[in-house]
Amino acid sequence: MDFKLQGFSLPMTVTGIANIHYFEFTKEYHTTENFHNFCELLFVDNGEIEVKSENYQGVLSVNQLIIHRPNEKHSLKGFGDTAPNIIIIGFECNCAELIEFSKTPITLSTEHKRILSKIMQEGMSIYEPPYDIPNTTFMKKRKEYPFGADQMIKNTLEAFLIMLVRDFKYVKTGSYKSGSDAENNIKNVHQYIDEHFTENITLDNLCFIFGTNKTSLCRDFKKSYGMTIVEYVHEKRIQKAKNLLRQNDLSVTEISYMLGFVSVHYFCRLFNKLVGLSPTMYQKSIKSKLSL
Repeated sequence: MDFKLQGFSLPMTVTGIANIHYFEFTKEYHTTENFHNFCELLFVDNGEIEVKSENYQGVLSVNQLIIHRPNEKHSLKGFGDTAPNIIIIGFECNCAELIEFSKTPITLSTEHKRILSKIMQEGMSIYEPPYDIPNTTFMKKRKEYPFGADQMIKNTLEAFLIMLVRDFKYVKTGSYKSGSDAENNIKNVHQYIDEHFTENITLDNLCFIFGTNKTSLCRDFKKSYGMTIVEYVHEKRIQKAKNLLRQNDLSVTEISYMLGFVSVHYFCRLFNKLVGLSPTMYQKSIKSKLSL
């Protein structure tokens, strides 16, 4: 029996990666106008930035993304009182569908962000750090990295870009169908923590507010987000601490109490454990990197 194999139509093909960055900028940080012969994906993970380009001038808020076209002049600077966290991915792709994403920002859903996070993880498994030095023209590959990581980042980035075209250009919506009641409940817990992480959040309080029990709450939260509730609260507090340290407005002690820590010494120990530096050394390291 003869079978006829069908070929593939490949409208979205990524042919190269220029860089993968995760920047923790100070609120005063800005770049000069520049351009290059590849696309640049710009995503705001925290805070706000002001973007100026040939196709768009305005503010990008948290969870918003824009993609600069090849050779499009662009620059950015901090906006507002929050030190921004920014993902930048430079990549080569000649798909004309991407032009629309240079004209106006789009707001990513939780699913979009999950895939973008996967791209970053694959990139960091391939390329050696640092990932936060501006104007890095060559990212050195590790001597060893996971099997198929190059292909994985290419395929995942292509799938991510196809999803953006489908969800925002043709469907004109980023919405997704609701999950089960349990999934929605955990999403509500997650949102509640995001809004109250500087307060004294306990499992008993969460169980009472959301009508569940500790076993189900802890199991479902870790299954959905890959960490315990305590770990997530700590991550949120330390991330906020890093933002505040980059703004130079408050002392370490003031930041500690603002974020709900009962002891500045515990805050410093936890910060050092999660970041690898003391709060003061972190502040100095950021200034040093951005001055290069």
